Amino acid sequence: MATKENCQIIKENNCDTKMGLPYVLEAFTSIFETGSISNKCCGELVVLGKVCDSALVKRTLENPLFKNLSPAIIIAKSIQIWNNCLALIDSPSPFV
Repeated sequence: MATKENCQIIKENNCDTKMGLPYVLEAFTSIFETGSISNKCCGELVVLGKVCDSALVKRTLENPLFKNLSPAIIIAKSIQIWNNCLALIDSPSPFV
């Protein structure tokens, strides 16, 4: 996906303003470096939404500072973290 498309998605969905900076840094570290993600940050990530999460990860990968990272590995890690957070936040209610 082109940078312009990612930037458009981010702008249209207000992705840059949906998540507080401490959670952005925590999520970034867990995706692009190493580290775990807290339950609170998982909640913030799920509220951010999958569309924003994907667009922000892809936009970051397009930055020349991250050219040495494998996009496939980063995207797979991002999906794994997203799925783990979603499972944690959206666990089925015992009343369903």
